[in-house]
Amino acid sequence: MVEPANTVGIPVNHMPQLKDELDIVIPTIRNLDFLEMWRPFLQPYHLIIVQDGDPSKTIAVPEGFDYELYNRNDINRILGPKASCISFKDSACRCFGYMVSKKKYIFTIDDDCFVAKDPSGKAVNALEQHIKNLLCPSSPFFFNTLYDPYREGADFVRGYPFSLREGVSTAVSHGLWLNIPDYDAPTQLVKPKERNTRYVDAVMTIPKGTLFPMCGMNLAFDRELIGPAMYFGLMGDGQPIGRYDDMWAGWCVKVICDHLGLGVKTGLPYIYHSKASNPFVNLKKEYKGIFWQEDIIPFFQSAKLSKEAVTVQQCYIELSKMVKEKLSVIDPYFDKLADAMVTWIEAWDELNPPTKA
Repeated sequence: MVEPANTVGIPVNHMPQLKDELDIVIPTIRNLDFLEMWRPFLQPYHLIIVQDGDPSKTIAVPEGFDYELYNRNDINRILGPKASCISFKDSACRCFGYMVSKKKYIFTIDDDCFVAKDPSGKAVNALEQHIKNLLCPSSPFFFNTLYDPYREGADFVRGYPFSLREGVSTAVSHGLWLNIPDYDAPTQLVKPKERNTRYVDAVMTIPKGTLFPMCGMNLAFDRELIGPAMYFGLMGDGQPIGRYDDMWAGWCVKVICDHLGLGVKTGLPYIYHSKASNPFVNLKKEYKGIFWQEDIIPFFQSAKLSKEAVTVQQCYIELSKMVKEKLSVIDPYFDKLADAMVTWIEAWDELNPPTKA
């Protein structure tokens, strides 16, 4: 049986990598007691906590952590009318933290994610591995069968083109989970006791032209390279769909990364996902998405951005127009989502004005 790691006695790392260049974004509705387990690895970094739900509720944060906390009142105050693009009563609200951050890198984690153990029993510093993934190149144009060639002890295999070995900048590091897998509601219902106990010591670049189901609970990215595309959509309160926030962001991000020549990695690091959500509640949130994704995914697979789209914002606005044109025929929700995508970019640029050359 897989269990979370015990981090008691592990000293806090007082010389962490990228301490002044990385923010940790956590969406929550509860006290953040889970941070005690993460203290040795996360305490040196700045936290951005996005409180969902009732803004009058007080969220307790363990002593010693440097953080700023935003609730719905803060979001409305900062964004004004544009706050309509930030989801309510859904973890998609986390993307507000991406917008207000001023750091180059983001690590986002859910409050039911604990420290995992590797096969030797050692506690896994997930953030450290994410940083390794982001700081070394990706290889999206030709698949390396020995996985990540830039890891220590690995390299490009025979037959790999030398012209492609320099790689490209890595925009996204997508981590995985031990214990509770990230399943959809139908799979949860037919496999209620299934747990992931397999720790696969591998990182790989997702090839160009290949989409993937991005999970937002253990995710890091280069905010300067891809931040404006990390919009988790309109989900939760008042919306006909939920639990597709990270999926939507992942599909948009991958199309834009492919267009701009950026890399997306998946695999290590693992976290320990402690709590299975209610599959019946999940089914209510997901059921439209389960049908819609059969049209949404081919839409993203065929999406082609213009040569004129050379920034993430330009790419994202083009995608929003395609969503309005192609997906609004499925449901009026997509017309509303397309408008929210534009509002998101406008709000992003207001809080993050482009630097003048």
